[in-house]
Amino acid sequence: MTPTLILLIFIAYTLLLFAITFITARRANHQSFYIGNKASPWYVVAYGMIGASLSGVTFMSVPGWVGETQFSYMMVAFGYFFGYVVIALVLLPLYYRLKLTSIYGYLEQRFGFWSYKTGAGFFILSRVLGASLRMFLVINVLQIFVFDAWNIPFWVNVLIFIALIIIYTLKGGIRTIIWTDTLQTTFMLLAVVLSVFFISRELGEPVQKLMRNLFDSDMSRIVITDWDHPRHFIKQFFSGMFITITMTGLDQEMMQKNLSIRRLMDAQKNMFTFSTINLVVVFMFLVLGAFLVFFARAESINVAMTDDLFPTIAFRYLSPAAGIVFLIGLISAAFPSADGALTSLTTSFSIDFLGLEKKTEMDNARKTRIRYTVHFSFALIFFICILAFRQMNDRAIIDKLFTIAGYTYGPLLGLYTFGLFTKRSVTDRFTPWIAIISPVLCYFLNIFSEELFNGYRFGFEMLLVNGFLTFMGLLIFSRKGSKTVGEA
Repeated sequence: MTPTLILLIFIAYTLLLFAITFITARRANHQSFYIGNKASPWYVVAYGMIGASLSGVTFMSVPGWVGETQFSYMMVAFGYFFGYVVIALVLLPLYYRLKLTSIYGYLEQRFGFWSYKTGAGFFILSRVLGASLRMFLVINVLQIFVFDAWNIPFWVNVLIFIALIIIYTLKGGIRTIIWTDTLQTTFMLLAVVLSVFFISRELGEPVQKLMRNLFDSDMSRIVITDWDHPRHFIKQFFSGMFITITMTGLDQEMMQKNLSIRRLMDAQKNMFTFSTINLVVVFMFLVLGAFLVFFARAESINVAMTDDLFPTIAFRYLSPAAGIVFLIGLISAAFPSADGALTSLTTSFSIDFLGLEKKTEMDNARKTRIRYTVHFSFALIFFICILAFRQMNDRAIIDKLFTIAGYTYGPLLGLYTFGLFTKRSVTDRFTPWIAIISPVLCYFLNIFSEELFNGYRFGFEMLLVNGFLTFMGLLIFSRKGSKTVGEA
């Protein structure tokens, strides 16, 4: 695959994004950016959320895991499904009754000022770290396999990537993202399906035979019954369920798309449809991973990190067409991680910290100028973070940072659980301290778990522990009597 061809593919893809931006951003106003004037078709949102929920990390990581973890990730996906059901039946009705633009407005109404700022602050921290890391991992792959051949510096690669995202999200906001996510989901799924067929053709075996080989092998194992194993099926299921509740239901980026739908019933339809399709998509990624393992064994391919398996095979062992398909899929996976994060961070900071929605004395033109400033500021933060991760150049450190980013959702789980399932009021000024102490305790519990708990190793369930510690901290510093919010 020549550099010229790669450039042409990237330009063509970018032009498609800009075409969608031009159409969706026409007659856009201040509210279009935040909630798309509540005119988003639910089925378009459902389809686009597939790409947004997977990200570039999933595109590379999930297939790479199969060799080590078999199909155990399917139990996490089953948990996802039930988590989405909880979101549809519990959280979405609450958000719609309160007519929220930022979902963290619930915390202010339920607990007070400091709880509100804590929830929004933890979302911003989580999303900045998580989105920057996801962007870095994808951009770094493009740098290694593509741009290094042109001697293009890494910072230029990052600057171009972020500049493109700024251009197509600045005006249209969530309305633009919903439609660009649809395009990106389509290309990502096509990349997975076509990659399966390319591998099958290269191995000289029909897909049906490879599928039979897969189900006859240990790789198809879904259920792990060793309780001390971090991927025990019960741990996987409930972790997946609560990961979804927190990282989707309590995440401004994901909920902002749902809140752009006019009616609650349609938003629930979106969630039920998306959750069902997501199961199929996860299975497709795992099948692709198994086929990659078959190919790696046949060609005696060894990679240092499992995340490198897919790009290595696509670029170096398959046909140029397969490399093109992978590249398009990777680009399609990268953009939703960044554009949705940038828009949701702008929304959260503008509403939760600057209070733009409440400043009725300020005209829309001035609000738009302030929002533009916030938008560019977060883009600059992404740029700095990505360059910092590049300087670290240490996968172990990056993995730890990813873990820390995940920990920051635990306090949100604890806050919302306490608010929804108790009628007690909290001592609001203590909430930030509780939210900081809980993930710190979890971090050390995770490090010393084998010594403290007789060989037990935490997996994804650490999120539940984090939420529980936050809940107990709030309970200790609470008192009887509180108004409940959002009741019918």
